[in-house]
Amino acid sequence: MGKKVFIDLTHPFSAEIPRWPYFDKPVIDSKHTMAKGGVLTQYIGCTMHTGTHCDAPRHVMEVEFDGKRARYTHEMPVDAYTGDAVCLEINVDRWGLIMPEHLEDACKRADIRPEELEGMVVCLNTGMHRQFDDSKEYYHYSCGTGIDAGKWFVEHKVKCVAMDMQALDHPLHTAMGNNGMTRMNLLGASGKPITEEYKEQFGEEAYAEFDKEEYIRIHGQEAYDEKFGELEAIGCWGTWEPCHKMLLGHGIVGVENLGGDLDKVSGKRFRFNCFPIRWYMGDGSMARCVAEIDEDDLNDVPDRTYLYGGTGCMNR
Repeated sequence: MGKKVFIDLTHPFSAEIPRWPYFDKPVIDSKHTMAKGGVLTQYIGCTMHTGTHCDAPRHVMEVEFDGKRARYTHEMPVDAYTGDAVCLEINVDRWGLIMPEHLEDACKRADIRPEELEGMVVCLNTGMHRQFDDSKEYYHYSCGTGIDAGKWFVEHKVKCVAMDMQALDHPLHTAMGNNGMTRMNLLGASGKPITEEYKEQFGEEAYAEFDKEEYIRIHGQEAYDEKFGELEAIGCWGTWEPCHKMLLGHGIVGVENLGGDLDKVSGKRFRFNCFPIRWYMGDGSMARCVAEIDEDDLNDVPDRTYLYGGTGCMNR
């Protein structure tokens, strides 16, 4: 057995960090400088859901499934995002919806039974962290989870889910598609809305998973209620970030934009350390995520190198 080492699973933060499509750019300024005052003191202003960060229940819902008001960051246990962990390597196609069969296949390859996940932190390595950039590829065309994966995590009583994607949900379950008051239905690479691109590529029935009205039109109200009714019963729009709400509404917290040297611990078990700011009435918080693991268990892969602004995910 080798010594314990710490592996950073966090994207580096800067004013140029890639951010969710309608988030503000971080402002970083100097209040004091070495040349003038002999000290360096910096000011940072940004959305707390920038880069690698934690979500609290209040971020996406007013009421949890127990009927009580959704909790803020300061109301979650101090170790809510920390614990024994496993990194599941997910095999899914570009823009694919991660289903229970993908999760169970990943468990098999990681040599862990789904029933062993109770109380653990589950990290997902889909490969999207390698695409982290201000790009349509990372945000519009990411794979992602939905209500079926959310129910699977709840069924197996995991403690926290940390994903290497833009959100705890597939892009089309978010406001990038046709969900929520802030819905944008962004234009894709073809110049058409991404909802139309998805229909053309996968068909209307596949797209209906992400759109309440389309799901009811194709499958009927009864089928919609069977699939999304648990969310609707507590006042949530069923197809709008359903994995977020299934997790957070059951007290299972989430981490988005996991990154860093995630490939070094893919398929491995380790200790996951992640602590949000102790923010009173916070909806989420940027955080440092670190794996503590035996050095002999590390995958032999190169250290991650970061370049932003269109230089990080492809060669010029």
